[in-house]
Amino acid sequence: MDVTLHLAQDPEADELLGRSPLAALVGMLLDQQIPMEWAFKGPSTIARRMGADDLDAHEIAAQDPEAFAALLSDKPAVHRYPGSMAKRIQQLCQYLVEHYDGNAELVWKGVDDGRELLRRLQELPGFGKQKAQIFLALLGKQLGVRPEGWREAAGAYGEPKSFRSVADITGPESLVKVRAHKQEMKAAAKAAKP
Repeated sequence: MDVTLHLAQDPEADELLGRSPLAALVGMLLDQQIPMEWAFKGPSTIARRMGADDLDAHEIAAQDPEAFAALLSDKPAVHRYPGSMAKRIQQLCQYLVEHYDGNAELVWKGVDDGRELLRRLQELPGFGKQKAQIFLALLGKQLGVRPEGWREAAGAYGEPKSFRSVADITGPESLVKVRAHKQEMKAAAKAAKP
């Protein structure tokens, strides 16, 4: 994996996301209840605070939970809820260590069926169906991971130029389109409430 992503809108953070499968997974995990750019800058912030140029699943899984939560809580905090997200990141890394020898890329490497890849992603701690579909779309659209049936498995997020999620962000213009789509969806959901 070595591509240029533009999810954090920060060159250093985006470079890490483009070369590190674990950083991309952690960014996706953090992408809830905070702006997308903040979420995807998180892996770079964590790596820097750990004195490294990449994330290591074995190292994160072995961290003292309180110390790791404190690392995420330092100002500026990595997430609005740094304590709970620290726990989720450690759970993700522990799962990767137990099932993939700590190598996040093995979640998708060699998988030749989109449904199987979606299943594997949904098994990751913190990845429900929607988050798994969005990450699958990101893999297919920007990272060249395209097992047979990946678009169908990713659902609407797999549609070309749909601008529904981070999978479609390739720069500032597409970020604006994705953000507008999210605002439309929130407004529709709000209007549907009695």
